[in-house]
Amino acid sequence: MAEIALRSGPVVRWGVWIWVALAAAALGLGVVVVLYRTPIPGELDAIVLWHSLLPRAAIAPLAGAALGLAGVLLQRVLRNPIADPSTLGIASGAQLALSLAGLVWPLGLPIAREGIAFAGGGVAAAIVLAWNWRRGLDPVTVVLSGMVVSLMAAAAANAVILARGEYALGIFIWGAGSLHQQSWQPAALVAVSLVLAGVVSALLARPLAVLSLEDSSARSLGVALPAIRGLAIALAVWLAGCVVAEVGLIAFVGLAAPIFARIAGARTLRQILLAAPFVGAVLLWLTDGLVQMVAVLMPGIDLPTGAVTGLLGGPLLLWMLPRLRTAAGLAAPRGYGRHRLRHPVFVVCGAVAILVVGSLLVGRNAEGLSLAWGPDLGALLPLRAPRILSAAAAGALLGAAGALLQRITGNPLAGPEVLGVSAGAGVGLAAVLLTMSAPGPGAMIAGCVGGSAAAILCVLALAARRRLAPEPMLLGGLALGSAALAVLSIVLASGDPRAFPLFVWMSGSVDRLGTVESVAGFALALLLLAPVPLVARWLDLLPLGESVGRGLGLGVARARLILAMLAALMIAVGAFLVGPLSLIGLVGPHLARLVGFGRGLGQTLAAAGLGASLMVLADWIGRTVAYPYQIPIGLCAALIGGPYLIWLLGGGRRRAL
Repeated sequence: MAEIALRSGPVVRWGVWIWVALAAAALGLGVVVVLYRTPIPGELDAIVLWHSLLPRAAIAPLAGAALGLAGVLLQRVLRNPIADPSTLGIASGAQLALSLAGLVWPLGLPIAREGIAFAGGGVAAAIVLAWNWRRGLDPVTVVLSGMVVSLMAAAAANAVILARGEYALGIFIWGAGSLHQQSWQPAALVAVSLVLAGVVSALLARPLAVLSLEDSSARSLGVALPAIRGLAIALAVWLAGCVVAEVGLIAFVGLAAPIFARIAGARTLRQILLAAPFVGAVLLWLTDGLVQMVAVLMPGIDLPTGAVTGLLGGPLLLWMLPRLRTAAGLAAPRGYGRHRLRHPVFVVCGAVAILVVGSLLVGRNAEGLSLAWGPDLGALLPLRAPRILSAAAAGALLGAAGALLQRITGNPLAGPEVLGVSAGAGVGLAAVLLTMSAPGPGAMIAGCVGGSAAAILCVLALAARRRLAPEPMLLGGLALGSAALAVLSIVLASGDPRAFPLFVWMSGSVDRLGTVESVAGFALALLLLAPVPLVARWLDLLPLGESVGRGLGLGVARARLILAMLAALMIAVGAFLVGPLSLIGLVGPHLARLVGFGRGLGQTLAAAGLGASLMVLADWIGRTVAYPYQIPIGLCAALIGGPYLIWLLGGGRRRAL
């Protein structure tokens, strides 16, 4: 069980009055926005006032209160102070379900919007909780699993949005949490859901208070744990689903509201049940007021409120890290000795050769799978070869980078995507796209390098404070990744035409790459993999620990910095080619160890080969399984790597050791 270490003092003593003052500020800001946007009474201004501005002013506090109550329920029933609809994947699951419904059943979406969102959020929550049940719902592993599910759902949602290209921008702005309103109906629906959930939560106050005890003690007091937990989680999922259905994804308000309520002085469950919805309402109301003021002062910039609140999540999770105590740790990998193959080199080389040749020759047409040969192969070669080359280069770089990161940190779950390094590369790419008039591939790769290097250095700096402990490093990396993805959402939702290449990049599609980019990416992959044999000794010594490394004459800090910069270069090029959400950087090193590579050099090179194989396979699946449509390679790879990561978090890694 994890707990929050709260300090008494002036912050707690004056906390209530601070939030009352913030509520007054939010109200005043809302009045200023309304008066500014409707300066002259008239028929049109009255329509804007009564059907847009006032409904928006109502939906903001109602949605914030609903998310605050959902956060309290989840944190209490899971005994997890960092649980909320965002960190458990509930909001992303609801968003994905609504995006899919808009694609396959657009006429039914207005009728069953809340039910669809509830189903999507419920499936996401069930996946996360089922995989972590045997670990006793350990707080950090639950949140890690939830955020991986969120990444997978986000990748799938991006693919769905691209499939509806004519509505792409509008769908994305809604998904990023836009509070624009055209009627009172959304506010009324959220209000009814909030009142009903509040009544049920009040009736559950006593059994929920008993849940602070151990399960055996709670059962001895007559509490039906499965029923209470199921009902509380269902209420939280319904509240989050209603908010997502009406205004899109509002990130981390459910996490922040209970925490700030406790800091303000709420101690008992009843106090927190009352204070957290109020704090959530103030947070979202004030944030939306500030967003509207930005739109007033800077015409043409209309940021989605949900993406702005997403920026709260990263710093808040980082602030929570020193206050978390986990029940179980994540051990460093020790090898998969029982299942090692006799000739692992031939296995890796054979996998690369078979998948590359098979992907080049086998495809699909209107009649089914077909084998290209002779003139047909010559005609298809200019189309297939660049994407296969790009996929292989990206997979090799991400697999090798994942092995380097796991060796640097001694963390079996470290990877470019999990540590937020790929998302940091996206922020660097966005900076280049928005600051340069016509950036070329070299400038965009340079931006990716800067963003990924900054992210790696931040993660290592955070981890150094906790002596590279696995859980804080992973949670810190996911926090940075969430903040980076929120920045990317703000950039994309701004409507700037220069940001459209960023949207295509986030989906992980290789269709945008031509022969020049593919050959350049493959050449860079060979160049960046060439120094790996020179640092073989470092790769063997770093997992043994800092004291052992120094005792054997290794400059640990210098070795980590050099390897981190090499990994940043690899991640930047790989992410530029296939996007930020492939998870190949995590899977590749584990597969390399599984087939028998335990030493640093062998594991890194084998991870590169297996990563290339997996990425080529993902590209082949993406262009054949839904022919004539194509699924982005990043989504296919994430659907391979995501379940594997959840399996590791759920204890599968220990069974394989």
